Amino acid sequence: MKRPKRTTIYDIAEKLNIAASSVSRALSNSSKINAATRALVLKTAAEMNYQQNAMAANLRKGNNPTIGVVVPRINQNFFSNIIAGVEEVTYEKGYNLIICQSNELHAREVDCVHALINQHVNCIIISIAAETGSYEHLQQVMEHQIRLIQFDRVVEELDTLKVINDNEQASFDAVSHLIAQGYQKIALLEGPQDIDIFRQRKNGYLKALRQGGFEILPELMCENAWTKELGATATAQLLSLPDPPDAIFASTSDFSALGVLEVATARGISVPGQLGICGYSNEPFTEITSPSITTIDQYSISMGQAIANLYFQEPGAIAGGAEKIVSIKPKLIIRKSTQKSG
Repeated sequence: MKRPKRTTIYDIAEKLNIAASSVSRALSNSSKINAATRALVLKTAAEMNYQQNAMAANLRKGNNPTIGVVVPRINQNFFSNIIAGVEEVTYEKGYNLIICQSNELHAREVDCVHALINQHVNCIIISIAAETGSYEHLQQVMEHQIRLIQFDRVVEELDTLKVINDNEQASFDAVSHLIAQGYQKIALLEGPQDIDIFRQRKNGYLKALRQGGFEILPELMCENAWTKELGATATAQLLSLPDPPDAIFASTSDFSALGVLEVATARGISVPGQLGICGYSNEPFTEITSPSITTIDQYSISMGQAIANLYFQEPGAIAGGAEKIVSIKPKLIIRKSTQKSG
């Protein structure tokens, strides 16, 4: 089915036999157009179902109240809540959002950023993809005088506004909880170590083990186990060890923790009796699994609000000493999957 042609100012001008520039001025309420002509143009525009291109109009005025957001995955609760928090603030300020998904691919992230630059957005908010590459595209954002705010996964070398979690402390708290519950061999499912947040979470894991007097065992640390499928594969390998772990901290995501739980259930392993499981991100499903999964709440809606509020700070205030990096402390949510005692 052929889509109907969108009405333009040229269609209105042709119908009224006047210049397109006169139509444009009438639609923008210019004082250069007399009241009778303005009324006729507005009446005709309504009859022809004309819809003004708001972005083009704003660009002509030198103002485009639009912010671009680039996230690795829209369908993860953490990122969708970030977007909700950002939108809550930007809506009140009269700003629009353009939301893009990199799908964890660097090339797609680059395409998203370039598309947003071409849309002349005022700001780009981004959490980088798991697949790494150069950060030339982020440099280009700043070269175009577009504000850049990084959150969660950030490029530390870039001097931009950043909103982050205290990932190391959150992981330390999670592993310390497992130790307090009596678990003796705690494995780690970790993400790509060239991404800052996953390095920080591993550091928290190692710090808790050292403080608890536990030996660091490389065979208990599985890199790149950051999806449900990869988490399940890593768990199968860990449970096949001659001396398998009695707890697994899925520091990458709750999806990875779900993979752990599925493998344990399939093998008849009791959770939390024989195996403790802790995830990360507080996805909604963690409350309804059997048993419910201990996790870490990153306060993602509050984080999104903090990101947007950081944008609306006066640039002079930031230059004058206001913090360029906002850190939000996550909270350990203890559920049945790790309550071995008490």
